[in-house]
Amino acid sequence: MTPNSNAIEPSASEEALTLWGTPHSLYTGKVRSYLIKKGLPFRELFPHHPRFGTEVLPAVRLMVMPIVETPDGQFYQDTSDIISALERRHPQAPVVPSTPVQRVVASLLDGYGSECLLPAAMHYRWSYRAEQEHFLQAEFGRAMHCGPDREARLQAGAQLMTYFNGYLPALGVLPETIPMIEAAYEELLDLLDIHFQYHPYLLGGRPCIADFGFMAPLFAHLGRDPVPAALMMKRAPNVYRWTERMNRSQIADGEFPDHATDWLPDDAIPLTLEPVLKLMFQDWGAQLAADAKHVNAWLMTNSDLPVGHMVSHTGERSVHPTLGMVAYPWRGVTMQRASMPQGLWHFEQAVREARALSGSARERFDSLSVRLGGQAMMQVNLVRPMVRKDYVLVLG
Repeated sequence: MTPNSNAIEPSASEEALTLWGTPHSLYTGKVRSYLIKKGLPFRELFPHHPRFGTEVLPAVRLMVMPIVETPDGQFYQDTSDIISALERRHPQAPVVPSTPVQRVVASLLDGYGSECLLPAAMHYRWSYRAEQEHFLQAEFGRAMHCGPDREARLQAGAQLMTYFNGYLPALGVLPETIPMIEAAYEELLDLLDIHFQYHPYLLGGRPCIADFGFMAPLFAHLGRDPVPAALMMKRAPNVYRWTERMNRSQIADGEFPDHATDWLPDDAIPLTLEPVLKLMFQDWGAQLAADAKHVNAWLMTNSDLPVGHMVSHTGERSVHPTLGMVAYPWRGVTMQRASMPQGLWHFEQAVREARALSGSARERFDSLSVRLGGQAMMQVNLVRPMVRKDYVLVLG
């Protein structure tokens, strides 16, 4: 098997996708890595490009990154929707495992990385703002200002930074929770560092949707901002190396010359990944249970809302809508934050796959879940489904 046998060879005549994003954007990092590993030709444009305001923003009606524009003029937003749409258009070398247990585990880890690790990523960026102010000004300015005027770029970045800095309380990042947020993240780093000593990717020798979900927080914020990047390099160099690997087109890696360039055979889950799954069940499970309780109460109170009603208590279009505040015990502290229906939607996609398992696949997944403490999380359920339509969450 050649090193690139699992990658698509782009045709010289194939028109490129356009990735509207920024270097410092958490979710842009997820999609960029997917495009690189998938082998899809693309160009990346920033929001300061004139077409963003005249064509992209009117189509999506959200000031958000990333957005993928196809050569035939389609716009996709939200990393899950982007990857799903591009997988349908380019089914070669799929990033979703075809075997049942690996598919469920990959989907769960995708959600865990994309949603549950968001508070840690934002904490390390903004709680340590003073130590990395100049870098952040340059990065935010890079997205908003085009041209050689260095001071103008820094000023443009500074104006935008305060807006994002204010997100921390809504994410539950408070003085009393910060020690536990950091402890949970460092625990994850340690476990991933061990895993990436044995395997180049989460499920073996090629990346899957779980890897891209983890790239969301672990690259642009935690693997690139100066303070958390230094922590990752010093504490978990194998994880830092994985972030580099995820931004290279080659599937194989010289560090693993004898590792097969595919997911583990026989629908197996790497033993070194089990501690990561146990941590996921513990930490994301607590968040999902609190969100489901809150969202179900809102759904019951508003039981007459029609199909297609936007999931929002303000009526405003939002990428990450909220339905009010939740509070729950987590790692010995009380976590208080805005509810996260988006995380529930992501989880529901994975749990549907799990509930559809049958035969030996169900037995193997149930055994894995019981062994790793995942029973409670896998029982989280919404009384009414949510779907994404017109770039926002709506009721099904």
